[in-house]
Amino acid sequence: MTERQPYDVVEQHDGFELRRYPDHMVAEVTVTATFEEAGSRAFRALAGYISGQNRHRSRVEMTAPVAQEPGSETIAMTAPVVQAEGEEGEYVIAFVLPEAMTLSTAPVPTNPEVRIRAVPDQLAAARRFSGRGSEQSFAGHLHELRTALAAAGLRASGPPTFARFDPPYTPWFRRHNEVVLPIEA
Repeated sequence: MTERQPYDVVEQHDGFELRRYPDHMVAEVTVTATFEEAGSRAFRALAGYISGQNRHRSRVEMTAPVAQEPGSETIAMTAPVVQAEGEEGEYVIAFVLPEAMTLSTAPVPTNPEVRIRAVPDQLAAARRFSGRGSEQSFAGHLHELRTALAAAGLRASGPPTFARFDPPYTPWFRRHNEVVLPIEA
């Protein structure tokens, strides 16, 4: 079974969970693509890294989720990301590395596109849903999450992350997806 990123549920709300994610490591790639193509464009480099394309030539266990977020975001987002069909943008696609890995123990990538980054612990709201991980689906669930946050008196403190947990061959109706927003403490 694929290791999943750990977290603690802090509170249950109508429409989302408030979670505490511990410090963790990611291997990430930045791509310029449409929302729908971003994951596919980044996958080869990230899969290569975990398959041994690193200085130690060691394999890294696959974990879930695969995370996608807008790249180069410098202004706090206050509404869902709107992207026209076929419009390209910058996205950061990341594989969450196994829980035991640290910055000093993660294998160094040989592909310059792959970066290893430590992510500090954070409080975040997560809305789970099934189905296709399309841009339209994520945008709709992001809007619902923002509405639920406002009703709970909480504010997002950064851009959304779109998390996919299943391989592409999983039937659409069995897929586990999430929209995650960091929350002001």
